[in-house]
Amino acid sequence: GAGPGSGPNLKTARLWREAALRARKLRGNLRQLSLSRAAATPPPPPPPPPPPLVLPPDLADVEVLNLGNNALDELPAGLAAALGSLPLLRGLVLRRNRLPKLPPLLGQLGARLTELDVSHNRLGAVTAEVLSALPQLRKLNLSHNQLADLPAQLGALGHLEELDVSFNRLPQLPDALGRLRALRTLDLDHNQLTAFPPQLLQLATLEELDVSGNRLRGLPEEIGALRALKILWLSGAELGTLPPGFCQLASLESLMLDSNGLQALPAQFSRLQQLRMLNLSSNRFEDFPGALLPLAGLEELYLSRNRLTAVPALVSGLSKLLTLWLDNNRIRYLPDSIVELTGLEELVLQGNQIAVLPDNFGQLSRVGLWKVKDNPLIQPPYEVCMKGIPYIAAYQKELAHSQPAVQPRLKLLLLGRKAAGKTSLRRCLTEGDREEGPRAGRGREKGHLGLDPGLGPTSSSSKGIEVTSWTADAARGLRFIVYDLAGDQSYEVIQPFFLSPGALYVLVVNLATYEPSSFPSAVGSFLHCVGARVPHAVVCIVGTHADLCGERELEEKCLDIHRQIALQEKQEAAGLGRLASAVDEALARDFELRCASPHAAYYGVSDKNLRRRKAQLQYLLKHRPQILSPVLPVSCRAPAQLQRLRAKLLSVAEHREIFPNLHRVLPRSWHVLEELHFQRPQAERLWLSWWDSARLGLQAGLTEDRLQSALSYLHESGKLLYFEDSPALKEHVFHNLPRLIDILNVFFQRDASLLLRKLLLGAQGELGPQGDGGGAALAGGGNAGQDPLRAAQLHHYVEGFLLHGLLPAHVIRLLLRPHVQAPQDLQLLLELLEKMGLCFCLNKAKGKALNGASASWYKFPCYVQNEVPPAEAWIDGSGSAAAAALAGQSFVAEQLQIRYSFPVLFPPGLFARYSVQINRHVVQRSDGKFQIFAYRGKVPVVVSYRPGRGALQPDTLSIASHASLPNIWTAWQAITPLLEELDALLQEWPGLCYTVHILCSKCLKRGSPNPHAFPGELLSQPRPEGVAEIICPKNGSERVNVALVYPPTPTVISPCSKKNVGEKHRNQ
Repeated sequence: GAGPGSGPNLKTARLWREAALRARKLRGNLRQLSLSRAAATPPPPPPPPPPPLVLPPDLADVEVLNLGNNALDELPAGLAAALGSLPLLRGLVLRRNRLPKLPPLLGQLGARLTELDVSHNRLGAVTAEVLSALPQLRKLNLSHNQLADLPAQLGALGHLEELDVSFNRLPQLPDALGRLRALRTLDLDHNQLTAFPPQLLQLATLEELDVSGNRLRGLPEEIGALRALKILWLSGAELGTLPPGFCQLASLESLMLDSNGLQALPAQFSRLQQLRMLNLSSNRFEDFPGALLPLAGLEELYLSRNRLTAVPALVSGLSKLLTLWLDNNRIRYLPDSIVELTGLEELVLQGNQIAVLPDNFGQLSRVGLWKVKDNPLIQPPYEVCMKGIPYIAAYQKELAHSQPAVQPRLKLLLLGRKAAGKTSLRRCLTEGDREEGPRAGRGREKGHLGLDPGLGPTSSSSKGIEVTSWTADAARGLRFIVYDLAGDQSYEVIQPFFLSPGALYVLVVNLATYEPSSFPSAVGSFLHCVGARVPHAVVCIVGTHADLCGERELEEKCLDIHRQIALQEKQEAAGLGRLASAVDEALARDFELRCASPHAAYYGVSDKNLRRRKAQLQYLLKHRPQILSPVLPVSCRAPAQLQRLRAKLLSVAEHREIFPNLHRVLPRSWHVLEELHFQRPQAERLWLSWWDSARLGLQAGLTEDRLQSALSYLHESGKLLYFEDSPALKEHVFHNLPRLIDILNVFFQRDASLLLRKLLLGAQGELGPQGDGGGAALAGGGNAGQDPLRAAQLHHYVEGFLLHGLLPAHVIRLLLRPHVQAPQDLQLLLELLEKMGLCFCLNKAKGKALNGASASWYKFPCYVQNEVPPAEAWIDGSGSAAAAALAGQSFVAEQLQIRYSFPVLFPPGLFARYSVQINRHVVQRSDGKFQIFAYRGKVPVVVSYRPGRGALQPDTLSIASHASLPNIWTAWQAITPLLEELDALLQEWPGLCYTVHILCSKCLKRGSPNPHAFPGELLSQPRPEGVAEIICPKNGSERVNVALVYPPTPTVISPCSKKNVGEKHRNQ
């Protein structure tokens, strides 16, 4: 082979180490020479005529010559003479050029050429004379051209083994094709065939055939003549039935029949005993196709997106099954025998109607890919199933040890603006509980906690977030756990933690003050937030202060709320529909067309990523909040209205299709464990150690090895907090949620006088004979209330907290007295707050300051008031250059910026939580309310939030960095972990609509206020082969280096190639 330093003419040449021909049908392990110039897309204006091509003299061993990606209209002058120096040449790659016809030069290669790739060109016809001159061809790739017919001379290629003519415009095939008796692989994918070509029936040696994407509408009975066929693609071929002769394809190993209209399989289908992979997704099967059950060797079976209602018990006969996809059907139950498929590695059941999983389901221990969401699961409960097969096994094992117990308990959340009347409504609703027994509480604490069940403060407005237990139906034991969420914007960071699936949401609107213009803030924004956090949430709208409105006024306001809700839903559905239509339009175009110009929508995005995007949009369209009607007007002075509301809430809660989780079945030991955690004396403690919980577990009949799964369920169902994946927290169980909420309320009240009073009281409490000196560390002792110096110092801390979100650990300790007393308790609580994304430590203390006070400082990002970071904290040394560049000023570095856009809702508190999550990745950070400057190593990064300005300018969150072009990989390395952290947070909002884009670095350098945005889907794709630059559509004369659009390696697994028949089905 040629060495890389063979002469000056090889500056653009290199020896490929991978397989020479990248197309699926042209595979080999050949030594080859690439003279591709990595042309821009689209290419620059025509250059001057190139000099004659001269190849180096030492290329005698080159077998494959690659001239792809050169935008050639014709082959270079002198190539014929140059090829004389390649005596062993047998493969020529001309893909991704502009050739309008097969170059006549190919005829001069004669019998030498055995492999030819002219895919991705502009061929309108194949010259018969050229083909006739290539009798030794074994592999021919003509895919992705504009061919409307093939010449009869194709049949003279008697040695041809692989032929790819996919993605052309062929309405039929020449009769001569049937003479290709050596042909083993034929790809006719995405042409314009309207019937199965009869010529194919003569190809007795054919092993792989792809006729997907053609409107065949049927198959001939004689298809059984293709006895050697092993792989058959018939995806999207508009097939309604299969002929009996199909069952004679006895050699078939992989069969793709997805996206057709099949309702049944032929009775003799079981004769296909060599079948290993069968894809029947996106068809019309209402009954499980029994004809496939005798296929004992089947390893992969895909039946997604059909109309199945049941799975037969005989499915256990498919003993070698590794993969089973049954998602998005109407299956109500699974047979007990499914647990005998112990070899299963993938089991996908999401989007069905399964309520109970079979006993011994945990035997499926090898399942790694497990999807079960969007099922009304009650046994095991949904929370257990979502954790995975090992947790299901533990649940079923525990259920076998103890009796089952049904707990009719439902979470009810009161939402609404400040002064909407939530707290008064909560007290009026639970008024009937007082005489129902000692366990019926109306106070801020859960009634069954054994704590003070009093009403608490008499103020009509809640202070933060309050929790109440309401036994709504004592006879049936139905209990609501009522969360009264403060309407104050200060609490927006923590409120999303309480929005969870399986809860009933009551949106409270003050009808006395409601006006049509106030709908967005009084109703619309809450529906957006709940819908984004909990798709298909159940929402009941209650209008308060009805007694202050006239009858006509009341009716008009309730009707207006309904009208505007319907309008908002219609507008959102239309917006999602437009986005889905844009994806459909992009999918209708060939991938090559999408890659041809950056002007194209979804430029360069793979079919797989487009289908993933479409599935996301369809999910958002399908899973909308269930808004119960009508608006229920109530007044706390009208008992009849309150009784009607109680009856409404009870009827909704007991509706099995709306709230199946109300009837979930638990092992009695788990139920007893929960009750023990909430009994005195442990109920009064702020948290328990894991060993304390283990002792309670023994009382409940749980051995230590069975405790973990019980605590995990109680965490997932919101009964307590147990972070099994956190080294700092896994040894503790946070069971006293009301007191934890009290602690959170301390941090989010934003009341300077109240904070100062708490600090003064805390300092006073620490100045006793038993004190540890923590208060003395603040000033010099004495009575805190009488010491002006200490009071001034505490006031300074409060000001710093409310302006910059900063507090030292020893002041936090004063603030939280009497909740927290010991230093180790304080540290544990701060770890918990950090885990929840509410604060982070600026300087992790390695020891303790004098007098035992911790030297650590903590930052609460939600309190930062200055919109941008202080300049002096950022602009120093290299930071000044970074700030200048990232501000759009002239600078030699290239800027990398990823922008997330939120057209409907920017999740409340997201920026503050994200600020906490990225802290472990950055150093030398400086925070503003809407911006963060920091470094990743020595590379600067900037995180910016920009509030929206109407529908045309949505809220955006951007992550940016910069570096010189040769070192741009360092900028990618800097921002990639930050992107991953943001993506992880956004997964908590499954109903959220947002888009991701990569901004054009050239536009940013020019300071353009509206830079071009490349699709964010490119982040998960490999860099395109042979493309070095991309033209910016905003300025056709500027080209963006591909390294500024694509990361060095994809952020997720790149799209699977068609070569792997076990993977292509996932792209359908």
